[in-house]
Amino acid sequence: MPAAAARTRFTGRTALVTGGGSGLGRAIAIALAAEGANVVVTGRSEAPLKETVTLIENDGGTALAHTADVTRAADIETAVRAAVDRFGSLDVAVNNAGVFRGGAPVADLAEEDWRTLLDINVTGTLLALQAEVRQMRTQPTGGAIVNIASNLGAHKRRPGIAGYVASKAAVSALTRAAALDHIKDGVRINAVSPGASSTTMSLRPGETEADRAERMKSESPLGRVVDAAEIAAAVLYLASDDAASVVGADLVVDGGASS
Repeated sequence: MPAAAARTRFTGRTALVTGGGSGLGRAIAIALAAEGANVVVTGRSEAPLKETVTLIENDGGTALAHTADVTRAADIETAVRAAVDRFGSLDVAVNNAGVFRGGAPVADLAEEDWRTLLDINVTGTLLALQAEVRQMRTQPTGGAIVNIASNLGAHKRRPGIAGYVASKAAVSALTRAAALDHIKDGVRINAVSPGASSTTMSLRPGETEADRAERMKSESPLGRVVDAAEIAAAVLYLASDDAASVVGADLVVDGGASS
């Protein structure tokens, strides 16, 4: 595809990105705006959301910050309404908000950590999907949703993180089920499952970026972390018309770590 065409895949469309104040969410929001989307970023803290908006606007894009907690149905419904009121539609949604908690064996996993993982990673994704689909199925052109799962879950396991693995495996399963439920509504739903990426979430306690780079030489067949922009590119593919026949997919982007 010519570069000029790639830069306009989302012109005239509105995209909502949960957890858009940092990390992968910010990278995805910036990539969507760069290809013409009007982007609404949500999260619990206003300041980082405004930073994302400033980065987008400084590059000539259009964005709106809207504080919302994905564990509250009313919050995400209000965010969807804000997107539609401001820009006229909701064409793309990326459910990226998520947390990592409870690095402990199953027998020692704190109940509070378990509940936090389920509340944000699973219930938060469900509530976001519900609000987004309800809007998209009223639109003649429907919409596309991409959930952010993980290679740790349905694709790969590691000792000591059972709670996180279970929550992200649930996101993968929920994505496939929702995709079947709503493709006849004109809403395409898929997932991206990243591996270790160039964000703070992949840093282990006390580890520097240089330490991580050295560790990844042996842990990843690719020999490095996946750049956030590479994950964003996968998300944009699934959200675009290029993937018009892709329904219920879970695209793993982890440098071969789960192969």
